[in-house]
Amino acid sequence: MNYAELKQHDVANGPGVRVSLYVSGCEHACPGCFNPEAWQFGFGTPYTPEVEQQVLRALAPDYIRGLSLLGGEPLHPRNRAAVQRLVHLARTAFPKKDIWCYTGYVFKKELQNDSDPVLQSLLREIDILVDGRFIEARKNLNLQFRGSENQQVIRMAETLRSGKIVRWEPPL
Repeated sequence: MNYAELKQHDVANGPGVRVSLYVSGCEHACPGCFNPEAWQFGFGTPYTPEVEQQVLRALAPDYIRGLSLLGGEPLHPRNRAAVQRLVHLARTAFPKKDIWCYTGYVFKKELQNDSDPVLQSLLREIDILVDGRFIEARKNLNLQFRGSENQQVIRMAETLRSGKIVRWEPPL
């Protein structure tokens, strides 16, 4: 896997100050995508054990609220194993920090019944899944933590327990 960028202090992709990893490789090719250079799987820098440790070190300070995974497409089959490993390591090392994952896949249609054990493990370890392709005609700059109105911000533990989509709502 390659990654396009590692932001150690990001405030745009989930609540609080976060560490954000932008994974390379995406086949959705959404018109108006904010990160089209990351569509290529070979774009950016190889994701190595050293980079993985850099991400974990960046998560350590108390003021860091959590980890956000973006793309490209973190849940593409070519990226899943490396992303799942990072998520597992982050969850184990920092159980009180939250993990957000942005994907162009729609949970109910494309992910929920996917039999890939790596994907299912990954979905169980993330807190919030922002799903759905970016649709330029439904772009709304007033939305929090998503770009278009079709995208959902899903609380994964509750959704997996109930079998029904449980949406995350920002605190008042």
